[in-house]
Amino acid sequence: MTIARLFSIANLLTLLLVTSFGVVGVSSSLLATERAAVFEFELLRGSVYPGTPDHRDAEDKRLKMIAERLRGHLASSGLFEIVDTAPVASKAASANLQACGNCADDLALGLGADYAFTGYVFKVSELILSINVAAHEAATSRLVAGASVDLRGNTDESWKRGIDYLYEHVLSPRLETLKK
Repeated sequence: MTIARLFSIANLLTLLLVTSFGVVGVSSSLLATERAAVFEFELLRGSVYPGTPDHRDAEDKRLKMIAERLRGHLASSGLFEIVDTAPVASKAASANLQACGNCADDLALGLGADYAFTGYVFKVSELILSINVAAHEAATSRLVAGASVDLRGNTDESWKRGIDYLYEHVLSPRLETLKK
């Protein structure tokens, strides 16, 4: 093989390599993920009977734990880039995000997020709880996905299993429709 032929093959390979990097760059920008604000979960209590044990400290930790797990699931899905909600945490904590109208969507927009995820745990009793999540398009306040799962037992393990099941089997399939 001549040197001229080797140089032309090398030039062709270089062109292919440079072009492939360009395609990867374009395709990754086309697949850019949406930004999501996942707010801390709230706890709603049913009727509390006298003598019912108070597990507020443990439940507050569990609320933070399930919010972090949801953020992790959403981030690892590749559908969302999770924005930090710390700058508006005090506003979000002082509002009842489940009943304040569109305040979570407004907070999410202020953070530069496309979607607002809110959630709450409804505690019927020490034995019966449910985890509920709603995802809204922040600009329009349109509900794009919602999910709920019932729990039996007020333990760290039941809450972990509950949020994992809720994401994997209920919420994730509904969020997949956003890609279409």
